Amino acid sequence: MAHRLLVAILAVAMTVMAGMSSAAAQTQSWQHVPLPAQVRPQAGLNEAVAFGPERAWAVGAEAVGREAPGFPLLLRWDGAAWQRQSLPGTGWQGELLSVAGTSPAAVWAVGRDSAGSAHLLRYDGSAWSESRPPRGVLLTEVVSGGGETWLIGSRDGAQVLLRRDGSGWQDVPAPPGAVYGLHILAADDVWAAGETASGAAVSHWDGQAWQQTIVNGFPRSAVGSVLAVSPTEVWAGGSAGFVGGPVGRPIPPLLVRFDGQTWNRVSVPADFGGITSLVPAPSGELGWVSVANSQKWGPPGSSPPFVPGPDFLAWNGQSFAEYSEPAVTGEGDSRTLRLVPVPGTASVWSVGRATGPENTFAPRILRFG
Repeated sequence: MAHRLLVAILAVAMTVMAGMSSAAAQTQSWQHVPLPAQVRPQAGLNEAVAFGPERAWAVGAEAVGREAPGFPLLLRWDGAAWQRQSLPGTGWQGELLSVAGTSPAAVWAVGRDSAGSAHLLRYDGSAWSESRPPRGVLLTEVVSGGGETWLIGSRDGAQVLLRRDGSGWQDVPAPPGAVYGLHILAADDVWAAGETASGAAVSHWDGQAWQQTIVNGFPRSAVGSVLAVSPTEVWAGGSAGFVGGPVGRPIPPLLVRFDGQTWNRVSVPADFGGITSLVPAPSGELGWVSVANSQKWGPPGSSPPFVPGPDFLAWNGQSFAEYSEPAVTGEGDSRTLRLVPVPGTASVWSVGRATGPENTFAPRILRFG
């Protein structure tokens, strides 16, 4: 009898604890994380990379004026706070556009100076240094994954993809159209998100050739982020495009999913905006989606006709939970949202650029978990 009573008490306790855990998960929200005071006004962040709870980098620009190009901005997360990092030997004006790495001792960042020249920086685990960029290439992004590091850019106006091969960079044939994002699983398993004259396009590289699919044929549609979960589950996000309409007309978000046979559009709880990031959960499945400039139709007859939509969408395998970014005193909403998961945890960073006072802008860092 005593044994049965103990089992019943334990069962009730476990049920209560499970309910408490579920309630705690539901009450989690995105939190604003302050930047170091040394960051100069008129700053913005473009991208981040994380290697664990105590190691992350974010890049962008600071002291940007109406006619001034600003200066490259580099921040490091040490597990407790973001710290501004100096770049020894870097005297150029401009901005850092992208950062990625295969390990904490192999991190790359690309940038552009006020003259339009490309800059390639490398961190070896102890210090950053300038590395010679590929000749004649205007770099826009660096992407790492599967032990690989690739560059996205252009040469003489044509799309260029380059792969790190030993001590150098080797050209890889680019798929037709433009490439805006990559998900690299291996040297012979790469997914590219972009657009062609026919619409939004996703391409797959098998080490020899690209196989391209138009995932949305609506004019001006494009995808900029792609996440490959498995050969039978690939996601891509961007904007659906539009035809005609007044200047400044909002554009619907575009989220599509591949099931191994066909690409299908997935409904999201936002009528307008652009999907800027897709990142995995710890399981490798889709975890989060960010929607910049998210809006929904307001009630009939409302003025303005739109109301704010969710900035972040958490996917549970069946549906999306909606989250909004927290309000920051003296600043408006984020103009850009770029997500990066923290390996080994359920935490996610978001970096970007928010509207500041009097038509200025400010850097924005948010964290969930």
